Amino acid sequence: MAAMVAADEPHGTRIASKLAEAGIEVVALVRSADLLAAVSDASSSVWQGLRESDSVVLHATRAVMVPEIIAMCDRSGARIIALADRAAERRTVAAFGLPAALGLDSGPDDLLAAIESHALGTDDAATEHTRGSVTVVWGPNGAPGRTTVALALAASLAARGTRVALVDADTHAPSIAQRLDLPEEAPGFPAACRQTDYGVLDGHELTRLSVPVDIGEHPLEVLTGINRPARWPELSAGRVAEALDVARDWSDHVVVDVGAPLETDEEIVSDIDAPRRNQATLAALAAADTVLAVAAADPVGIARMVRGLARLDEVAPASPRRVLVNRMRQATFGIDARRQVRQTFEQYAAGEETWFLPDDPRAADEALRAASPILSRRKAGFAHALAALAATL
Repeated sequence: MAAMVAADEPHGTRIASKLAEAGIEVVALVRSADLLAAVSDASSSVWQGLRESDSVVLHATRAVMVPEIIAMCDRSGARIIALADRAAERRTVAAFGLPAALGLDSGPDDLLAAIESHALGTDDAATEHTRGSVTVVWGPNGAPGRTTVALALAASLAARGTRVALVDADTHAPSIAQRLDLPEEAPGFPAACRQTDYGVLDGHELTRLSVPVDIGEHPLEVLTGINRPARWPELSAGRVAEALDVARDWSDHVVVDVGAPLETDEEIVSDIDAPRRNQATLAALAAADTVLAVAAADPVGIARMVRGLARLDEVAPASPRRVLVNRMRQATFGIDARRQVRQTFEQYAAGEETWFLPDDPRAADEALRAASPILSRRKAGFAHALAALAATL
């Protein structure tokens, strides 16, 4: 087996030495700039080296991980072994659909195993692709904690080592950008929706439009929402549905935060075929693999949820759902609060799977001050309950 090494010093020489130690013939050692220059010069020695190589082992920097170089390696028949230490570099490698990047300090055995798996066609990119799931977090009016739950759920899933995308599709009160202290001018989900009109939205484009937030092994990919109320028409039903469908191929879990209103009364006052403000929520719910319905833990919040569940039966009858009773505490119900809530749902909304999220004001306040999700290592409280829920998705 033969391989080309494309990495600047001091990494290049060290990688080539490890390949030689593993018994791999090193056809050439080139700099990143040489690889880029060869894109427009098919007669260069780099092209010849690629044709003679089974694999190209490269340092996955921003300059190297571009479509032109990926296409050049594909045309020459050399499979890419990406090496990266930074989260942003690993993120870019995954966005191109390549096998997971190895560390820059990988030993000869790891490099040999990666090259052999490529040669045998057993790498991750060659296996059957499993599409990701879409989980929509909804709740009725009254601030039951939809965004808090969506943030904590996405963070818990990311901490488990999976690729997670967090999407703000709320056309009434988007707040994920503010909650995570992200730039409100980031292109985010509205830009992704616009790209569907031209058929150019893919995993690489979603990576460009998202903002990474470091949580676990993989960063949490955040697609922020509209930054001005007047921009809600950009999130039409067809665009939202198509963007979420593309996101399934981009991420293992797609967590979507939506607005509360589910009404379609706008259609009564106008017969013009135009976007409706609640269509983003309705389209996301219809596309969901799981709906998490968040209720405030008080009599008013439970009553609103009962009415909301009846409406959910109409707009998303096929989506499995769970009811999350948030900020659960004894004071609002009296003795045996959980039993009272369960009895209410049994009477007015039979068959609903109910989860209780305890009131944890200290963790919530800390998360707001730190502009981060509620993600704690404590063995009790809100974070523990969300982690248990995340493990079931």
